[in-house]
Amino acid sequence: MPDGARSAIWVPLFDPLADPLAVTRLAAQAEEAGWDGFFVWDHVRWQSPIRQVADPWVVLSAIAVGTASLRIGTMVTPLPRRRPAKVARETATLDRLSGGRLTLGVGIGGDRSGEELSRLGDETDDRRRGAMLDEALSILEGAWSGAPVRHRGEHYTVDDVEFLPRPVQEPGVPVWVAAFPGYTRPLRRAARYQGFFPVNLESPDALAAAVAKVTALRADPSAPYDVAAELPPGDDPAPYVRAGATWLLTAFDPATLSLDHVRGVIRDGPS
Repeated sequence: MPDGARSAIWVPLFDPLADPLAVTRLAAQAEEAGWDGFFVWDHVRWQSPIRQVADPWVVLSAIAVGTASLRIGTMVTPLPRRRPAKVARETATLDRLSGGRLTLGVGIGGDRSGEELSRLGDETDDRRRGAMLDEALSILEGAWSGAPVRHRGEHYTVDDVEFLPRPVQEPGVPVWVAAFPGYTRPLRRAARYQGFFPVNLESPDALAAAVAKVTALRADPSAPYDVAAELPPGDDPAPYVRAGATWLLTAFDPATLSLDHVRGVIRDGPS
């Protein structure tokens, strides 16, 4: 792995990987093979022919107990379809269970690949989900501080509630925001938090352009900041690192997903 970047496995919890015991074993094998992180998708359904889907928080809890050094997390949680108070409890508990190894990836989510919003009665308007995401993130920040949260917004209310115990990490769980590089509002959101996950990158050059945009929007461009880049197994990571990636997420296509394939990539170790 080139200097300055860390490597992670990134898997959908679908069909052969809907077995929590199998995924927990994969994470332990990834730690043994020298990978730095293990991230999972957060969905409740996916398009056909996918039929089986595991819950990410239960799986991550098992991984937290079964590993010692891997950074773990969801990549990404569509926060507008979750109650912020419940996510506050889940994330603080999981961060403590893992000894401070949790990263929370967030985004507005979408309906295209699994109709998981429309079929479950969740908000389908992108702008409204963006507003819900901003409110939910504000609630999470307050909850992780340990101080009473007082929030009355358009979408959520928290009336003088403490969320204790706090996460291990200070000032809270790191948040990586998913965003399409061409949209300014999501990039501004990403610039306010601890990391950026650019979605649907076409090349390292596109990553470099996205990183430049987010850097220009950050209040303190010199402060530590993570950029997570997706790449298929076997791709050369060096151009992505030169473009500004600090994390390289080895991704797997749900359509061709198999335990043997993931296990083989893990066994080969980071590039």
